[in-house]
Amino acid sequence: MKLIVNVDGGARGNPGPAAIGVVVQDADGNILEEHAEKIGQATNNVAEYRALIHGIERAIELGADELELRGDSELVVKQMLGQYKVKHPDMKPLNARAKESLAKIPVWSISHVRREQNADADRLVNEALDS
Repeated sequence: MKLIVNVDGGARGNPGPAAIGVVVQDADGNILEEHAEKIGQATNNVAEYRALIHGIERAIELGADELELRGDSELVVKQMLGQYKVKHPDMKPLNARAKESLAKIPVWSISHVRREQNADADRLVNEALDS
């Protein structure tokens, strides 16, 4: 089963109060679920990784054998693709955990999308931060 997962993370202040937003869709674009969650104090980049990990792990739980990940953090996407090195000590374990989880999915891709193409996940981050 192919799933499409949009992820976003954000912090108000950097670091500051942070949250994640995840939207899971089937291959036809039907939204299967949305998740918004406060994650405490974090940087934007840590929040982006936490959203990515949640999205991957949720896709595994739902039985995905093909996963298309979309996020608006160029840094996280390029680090996951190996195009950028992961230098920050807070992000190294998050990157490793995301890659370990992805190893459980036979076919996957990750792409950077513009913020407008990630509006639902962004909305969920803001809803969580506002609640």
